[in-house]
Formats: sequence, C-alpha cells, structure tokens
Amino acid sequence: MDTYSALRHFADSWGLLAMFVFFVGMLIWLFRPGSKHSHDNAASIPLRNDDAPAAARAPEAPAQN
Repeated sequence: MDTYSALRHFADSWGLLAMFVFFVGMLIWLFRPGSKHSHDNAASIPLRNDDAPAAARAPEAPAQN
C-alpha cells in the first residue's frame, strides 16, 4: 500500500471520526451550563471603556543601549 492510499484510508476512517468527536466536544463545551457569564463577558469587551479611555499604564523604562 502506498503512502497516499494509507493516508487516504486513515482520513476516511479515523481522521473523520476524530474530527467529528472534536466537533461534538466543542458544541458541548460552548453550550455547557454556567458558561453564559463568560460569554457575556467576552461579548462586552469592545464596549468597555466606551465613556472614558482606559487608565494610563505606567511608562516603560527606556531601553539600555
């Protein structure tokens, strides 16, 4: 069996099964109970500091040359 046929057989069987299991796992992880707060927090990131700029950070030390 040449390499192409072996890889094609693997992709048609175990690779497809692995991708399907990964897809179902991601769906379960996304829609798990209790994840609403983290999704709402991530969705509001662009709207943060809309009224005022973010607090200034301390200036970085100059580079030593």
